[in-house]
Amino acid sequence: MSYLVSVLYIVAFAMFIYGLMGLTGPKTAVRGNYIAAAGMAVAVVAVLIDIRETDNWIWIVAGLAVGVVLGVPPALRTKMTAMPQLVALFNGVGGGTVALIAWAEFLDSDGFTTLDEAPTVHVVVGSLFAAIVGSVSFWGSLVAFAKLQELLNKNLERRLVGAAKAFQVANIALALAAIGIAVYIGLRADPANAPTSAIWIVALLVVAGLMGLFVVLPIGGADMPVVISLLNALTGLSAAAAGLALNNQAMIVAGMIVGASGSILTNLMAKAMNRSIPAIVFGSFGGDGGAGAGPAGAGGTVKATSASDAAIQMAYANQVIVVPGYGLAVAQAQHAVKEMAALLEDKGVEVKYAIHPVAGRMPGHMNVLLAEAEVPYEALKEMDDINGEFSRTDVTVVIGANDVTNPAARQDSSSPIYGMPILNVDQSKSVIVLKRSMSSGYAGIDNPLFTADQTSMLFGDAKKMVSEVTEELKAL
Repeated sequence: MSYLVSVLYIVAFAMFIYGLMGLTGPKTAVRGNYIAAAGMAVAVVAVLIDIRETDNWIWIVAGLAVGVVLGVPPALRTKMTAMPQLVALFNGVGGGTVALIAWAEFLDSDGFTTLDEAPTVHVVVGSLFAAIVGSVSFWGSLVAFAKLQELLNKNLERRLVGAAKAFQVANIALALAAIGIAVYIGLRADPANAPTSAIWIVALLVVAGLMGLFVVLPIGGADMPVVISLLNALTGLSAAAAGLALNNQAMIVAGMIVGASGSILTNLMAKAMNRSIPAIVFGSFGGDGGAGAGPAGAGGTVKATSASDAAIQMAYANQVIVVPGYGLAVAQAQHAVKEMAALLEDKGVEVKYAIHPVAGRMPGHMNVLLAEAEVPYEALKEMDDINGEFSRTDVTVVIGANDVTNPAARQDSSSPIYGMPILNVDQSKSVIVLKRSMSSGYAGIDNPLFTADQTSMLFGDAKKMVSEVTEELKAL
């Protein structure tokens, strides 16, 4: 049976890696997801075979049933616009599970004083690392979920962001406390010592949990996509550490894959914003109630347009670039945009889509939405590939995007987003911006693009306004 378990683990690892490879493109992403999920099912079967002599089958079956009941319905019912929140929540559950595993290992071994394995260093260190990082990931992910779900009062959120330095001091103290408690527990992990009180592992989890809360609470919404990716990486690393402590190869490999891929993605996202990860964690921007307290683009003249005028501009253009943002996601306008683009292409207009790495509320958010509407993958252009096209573009249509098109990132050294790479929308001959209102974006700052000479605003729900433009195009 031990050979069978090893073979099943190898099969599961191969499916994890092959499934991850499928996530590199929209055409293979769904298949990759199914393959990776099947790989996890194989790993679960391997674990069940490995523990076949246990007397706790009732608890194991109950746990599996609870997981299915709590996991499947939200995944089926959650709209694409709320997918970032679901990702944050599920990621947090993973971190919390790892923290509970570390707690259980502590209790089962009387504070690591009755371990049968030798050496025990990897068990103790792995469990304590998993307890700290898993707890940080769990509570931090819950805060990320609350922010994305807009459960926090806006004024409260601005005050939290404004108190970032106070949170930094508190986090340093909490980190030192967590390390100190972990060292104390580790030094007492000796059969010669009396069992360590369970109060110490509880204290470790509480301190780490507070640190998770205090790290994410002062981070503004503009940085949230990077935070989600970072927390995901932490959850993976904590799972790998727990796997090391439990001598479970599946947890080690799966955790390292998640940790490595999450770390790479976090680094890429941070580079896309021209910000270091420490700057994001310790010096966030967004929602501070400063320049962004007024309407985005305040200080200039806003020119409104109509669906008919927008349709005429696009119908007689040679090239149109669509810039999707979170407003498109909220309005579920991706299918309407695809229909509008199809009409333009029938009229001989070339249509491209400019995708900023941090547009939306999670990595790849816009790619997923447009792929759902069957927009050709070849038409989706990353920022570095499309920026040179704007100066040759007749009309750029910005749908709900704000900070990723803000020229202040290039022109205003005092701006909080100065230096962040943006889509060069302001270089287009004409710009049409679809927004519900003149409210600011995640960063909470003005966008001078909205008052530029070549820009006109089409106010209203994105899906409704795109549909009106489509009807006007049909009439031309």
